[in-house]
Amino acid sequence: MYLVVMMELSVVIPAYNEEQRILPTVKKIHSLLSKQKHDFEIIVVDDGSTDRTKQVVEELGLAFTRVVRQPGNTGKGAAVQRGIMESVKEWILFSDADLSTPIEELGKFLSLTKEADIIIGSRNLKGSKIQVKQPFLRSSLGKAFPKIVSLILTMPIKDTQCGFKLFHKRTKHLFSPLLTKGYAFDVEVLYKAMLSGYRIKEVPVIWRNDGRSKVSPLRDSLRMLRDIIRIKLRVKKDNSC
Repeated sequence: MYLVVMMELSVVIPAYNEEQRILPTVKKIHSLLSKQKHDFEIIVVDDGSTDRTKQVVEELGLAFTRVVRQPGNTGKGAAVQRGIMESVKEWILFSDADLSTPIEELGKFLSLTKEADIIIGSRNLKGSKIQVKQPFLRSSLGKAFPKIVSLILTMPIKDTQCGFKLFHKRTKHLFSPLLTKGYAFDVEVLYKAMLSGYRIKEVPVIWRNDGRSKVSPLRDSLRMLRDIIRIKLRVKKDNSC
C-alpha cells in the first residue's frame, strides 16, 4: 500500500474509435481521483474517431472531464501532445484508453514525485506483473524493441512503450515541437528528457494485454524503427545547436 499523496493532476487519454472501451476507463479514473480528493482534470483526446467516442464521454456528464477533438486521425503521439499542452495541473498522467496498466498503480507513481521529473511504467523490470500476456509475435517484438532503442540511442530504459507515464509540468516543452506523431513518440520524449538532464524513474507495474489493440506488430514496428533513426539524427543535432 502507498500513502495517498494529494496532487494537482491532469490525466490525458488518447482515443481513436474507442467507443467500446472509453466509458469504463473514464469512470474508473474519475472514481479513483474523486475518492482520493485530488485536484484533477481528465482530458480525452479524440484523434479523429469515426465512431461515437466523443459523444459517449460527453454524455457521461462527469465533472472535471472534457473531450478535445483532433482535426483528423493525426496519430497517437500528436493526440498525447495535444492533451499535454492543454493540461493545466502540476502533474500530468498519460494513460492508454484500455487501462492495460490499472489506474490503481497511480499511487506508486505519486509516492515518487519528489525523486523524479518523469515517472514511467515498465513491464520489463523485476517486480512487474503481466497478468494477461500478449500473443507470441507481439510479445517478442515488444521485448526486442527496448534493446533496439538502447542500441541506437544509448538510452538505459527497459520499457519505453508502456502506456502509463507521469510528467511534471516543467517537462511539457519536450512535447513541442514533436517530430514523431505515431507510436514512437514516447522514445522521442524520453530521449529529449535524457539529453536535457531530467530525472527519469522507471517503475514496475501490473499490466494486462487487451486483445483489441490497434497496433499492427509488423507494420508499426517497422515504422517505429524508422522513427527511432529519425530521432537519433534530428533530436541529437537540434540539442547540440
